[in-house]
Amino acid sequence: MAALDEIINGILTASRVLVGVSARSLADIGVTPAQFRTLVVLSSRGNSRMVELAERLGVGPSTALRSVDRLESAGLVERTPAERDRREVVVGLTGEGRELVAQVTGRRREAIEAIVKAMPERHRQELLDALGAFAAFAAAAEEPPVVDYPSELGW
Repeated sequence: MAALDEIINGILTASRVLVGVSARSLADIGVTPAQFRTLVVLSSRGNSRMVELAERLGVGPSTALRSVDRLESAGLVERTPAERDRREVVVGLTGEGRELVAQVTGRRREAIEAIVKAMPERHRQELLDALGAFAAFAAAAEEPPVVDYPSELGW
């Protein structure tokens, strides 16, 4: 059985690979990883009040507000008054924002596909099983799963 340190080192290495894939997928896009995460949360969870969005992102309301300000200036999100209380603001993706999430997710998908294709066939099912087990116990990360591309776009 693998030692805990070996497992942790393996996951850290894999996370570095995936962070690199993520960073390259955002090259020349004009949004930061944190801003893109905001777009993904809105894409996967739908329109949100600012307070809900900040909670989903795990940031303070002022941080969420600054991100939304920048994304709105870029034409990627829009704010509208909430139907039930016009004092509240609801944030949602614009068509351009949805398009950007799809484009970046497509880039990530292509990069990951290249990595998986380079992997010997016999290891692919083992990887899938291990990732499934990891995801089942990683619910604390509160990230939306990629269920069906492109209807559910992942981060």
